[in-house]
Amino acid sequence: MHAGDLRPKSMDQLIETLEDLKKEQFNLRFQAASGQLENTVRAREVRRDIARVKTVMNEKRRTDASVAEGS
Repeated sequence: MHAGDLRPKSMDQLIETLEDLKKEQFNLRFQAASGQLENTVRAREVRRDIARVKTVMNEKRRTDASVAEGS
């Protein structure tokens, strides 16, 4: 997932994506704790995807706030 893929999404879609990623992160942590995790790289990818989604959400909030200020 790239930030460019996330920018066209609405805030609702970003929130939904973030929730899905957090659920996946929880499941990966659970698998790692029980010794069943096979793809260890996926945990890092999910963590970074969560950071990307949060970054894009903050960018959107900032631009919305600056547009509202300018009115």
